[in-house]
Amino acid sequence: MVLLVRGVVQDEPPPDTRTLYLNHPVLRDSASQLLTISTKVVGPIGLLYVCQREMAVTVPHDKNVSIIGSDDVTTCIILVLRHTGSGAVGFAHLDGSCTEECVVNMVHRIQELSMGFPDGRLEMSLIGGFTHVLRYSEQVFYSLMVAVHKHQSEIELVLACVGELNTIMRNNVHWPLLYGAGVMVKSGEVFPANFPDKGPEQPLRLARLFTGLQPVLDVYDCSLGLLRIGPFNYEPMRSVDLWLQQSDEFILQALSTTPDVEPPHTVMAIRASLKYVQDHPFPAVTVFRDNRPLYYRRDEHSGTWTPFRY
Repeated sequence: MVLLVRGVVQDEPPPDTRTLYLNHPVLRDSASQLLTISTKVVGPIGLLYVCQREMAVTVPHDKNVSIIGSDDVTTCIILVLRHTGSGAVGFAHLDGSCTEECVVNMVHRIQELSMGFPDGRLEMSLIGGFTHVLRYSEQVFYSLMVAVHKHQSEIELVLACVGELNTIMRNNVHWPLLYGAGVMVKSGEVFPANFPDKGPEQPLRLARLFTGLQPVLDVYDCSLGLLRIGPFNYEPMRSVDLWLQQSDEFILQALSTTPDVEPPHTVMAIRASLKYVQDHPFPAVTVFRDNRPLYYRRDEHSGTWTPFRY
């Protein structure tokens, strides 16, 4: 029983977003304030982009990362955890897969980085998910609330822009208001954002989503300042050649939970990932040789992530 709202321990995890807002109108107010902030277009300099089913943790004095962010969020939910004493911040893009494991790992990592800071608390922000007829976002929300509720550490929910508050009607179709968000590492400020540059190895990182249940990967080592991808393997995808022959509309309808509201670049990204699976059906053999991750470090001149042999 360690999920808190305004300092009050919650006896049970909220079953859905509507109940959350009914019981805690202050969260409705903070979500409304977030929605008044203009969406920022964030470039690659200082950015650590987190893909779906990934997480990252860092500290305010990290000279390589000033913003952590993610977008292309429809039914998924972005989780931001921050220790108010040390300023250590964690960020994850969750789709309901291995949520409890992610919460445990993120809290543990933040607490490690917060040793020596006796004061402070863990604050949580949630962004994303929208009202959808199949209630995918509600399932992700509830799994996250249960995971936090079961954790032994006190975690205060301070911002929740999810569900009905992140939904707008257009031509009788529910659409998400926010598709992405970022957090300023030094201040902990959370803001709406989108990210034209999503970092290296996007087809590889997204391929995990189409090839079976996978854990939420920690993709950053803040002590070394290195973006770390893998190692991981995935099940070979049957009939990937046939998938690549299909129309854009067929791929969108078959491989998206929300085909009517996806961003314009979605099908291109899916095709690139399918092609990657076709070229690398066993990445443990062809990509992560000797079971080594792919490492990237910040280039001092361009500000982008460049391959690094570690």
